[in-house]
Amino acid sequence: MRDPVLTFTPNGIYCPAGDFHIDPWRPVDRAVITHAHSDHARAGHRRYLATPGTAPVMRHRLGAIDVQTLAYGVPQTIGGATVSFHPAGHLPGSAQVRVSVGGQVWAVSGDYKLGPDGLSEQFEPVRCHAFITECTFGLPVFRWRPQSEVADEINAWWAANAALGRVSMLGAYSLGKAQRLLALLDPSIGPILTHGAVENTNAVLRAQGLPLPATELVTDAHSAKTHPRAIVIAPPSALGSAWARRFGAASTGFASGWMQIRGIRRRRAMDRGFVLSDHADFTELMTAIRETGAERIFPTHGYTDIFTRWLSEQGYQAEAVPTEFGTEEEEA
Repeated sequence: MRDPVLTFTPNGIYCPAGDFHIDPWRPVDRAVITHAHSDHARAGHRRYLATPGTAPVMRHRLGAIDVQTLAYGVPQTIGGATVSFHPAGHLPGSAQVRVSVGGQVWAVSGDYKLGPDGLSEQFEPVRCHAFITECTFGLPVFRWRPQSEVADEINAWWAANAALGRVSMLGAYSLGKAQRLLALLDPSIGPILTHGAVENTNAVLRAQGLPLPATELVTDAHSAKTHPRAIVIAPPSALGSAWARRFGAASTGFASGWMQIRGIRRRRAMDRGFVLSDHADFTELMTAIRETGAERIFPTHGYTDIFTRWLSEQGYQAEAVPTEFGTEEEEA
């Protein structure tokens, strides 16, 4: 049997032929990065390689780093390996990594979704012999509705609160989910306010040409009295905090794939839960895997054991891989 193109080490996913790691969780010499979420793009590496859409956000988050950019579909030789990025659809700039060594092709998904969101580059399947895939929502219970239907729900909730003079507060991770939600909002309902963490990320993405609606950074001058019809987009950790209390008895909501499960909605103690995820649902996972043509599948971060058993029953050579990547719940 040939040596594997990629191996799994204490530092992360490693390519011996190219001497680089993909989304490593401990400091390494060369890191190839799928996207800028904190569990995939960490500080401490000597050199980084990322897409042009990911690099500016990494610099914003990590400071002065040595990062080279590589456009989608452009191959680059690193040692004895050929590497290219391909759209993952997870968030703007996110990528899958295709690695070819001696005629063998492996692909690393990072995080991904197949459904279009109007902001992210559309997911493209990568034909390969082995596919390392996330499975955050790798159970049949997770099946997403069309984004337009969720947008209607969110805007109806906001409009109902605005009619009562009650501020709406919507929790969302500052990179990816926040911008996706902003693009779904109907600005005619009222002003759109943002937490500093969200607005700072918006500025980085706007500088790259991402079309986002007008937003207003929350300051000490903002309150439920000054902006009674507003919707506020903020990290979930800010909801219920001293920062949020300026908006009085605001109605709180949260958008996540985990809102599919009633028990989690109750534990969140939110007024509304909206099922909207930047990860593939069960059907999308199976579609993506099928379209790669891969025989070997390595599920990571998610329902790995259950999903691996399911894949084995479908005839795949499947092996779960432990990683230190987070889930959408932890990102929130």
